[in-house]
Amino acid sequence: MFSNFSRRQCLLSAATLLLAATSHALDVPKGKVVLSITGNIQFKNAGDRADFDMNMLAALPQHSFTTNNPWYKEPKKFTGPLLRDVLAAAGAQGTTLKAVALNKFKVMIPVADAQKFPMVLASLMNDMPMPLREKGPLFIVYPFDSYPDLHTAQYYNRSAWQLRNIDIQ
Repeated sequence: MFSNFSRRQCLLSAATLLLAATSHALDVPKGKVVLSITGNIQFKNAGDRADFDMNMLAALPQHSFTTNNPWYKEPKKFTGPLLRDVLAAAGAQGTTLKAVALNKFKVMIPVADAQKFPMVLASLMNDMPMPLREKGPLFIVYPFDSYPDLHTAQYYNRSAWQLRNIDIQ
């Protein structure tokens, strides 16, 4: 038989294992879903996908950079979580992500880009939320000015605005 001390140790060990197993669980969105991640992901909160509301994205570490880009005449400051952190929150495992915009525009982006460059999933531009007409509410932005090699059509074309879904392949 177990002593009271042994029983407590077993219960504490079981609780620790349960906490460790659920520490990567993805919260259920409390607000409007603004991003769904599907495909090869480990952490799901809505059937076969990982859904995020703005508060969930804002809870991730936020990063900012100011950069020139072909869509605006002046440099703009973009703020949001790193794309790699959003992918990690969903437990994404794959080599390519298909970014799908609200208007059904699709672009393929190598997952390696998110590891190599500090790309942000911007929800703020110049410290203000981005409305639809300003490429919001979410915009995948490369740090163009920090990496001169990014000033090419290839990388500009991978910058998906009005993002709604990411499918990991």
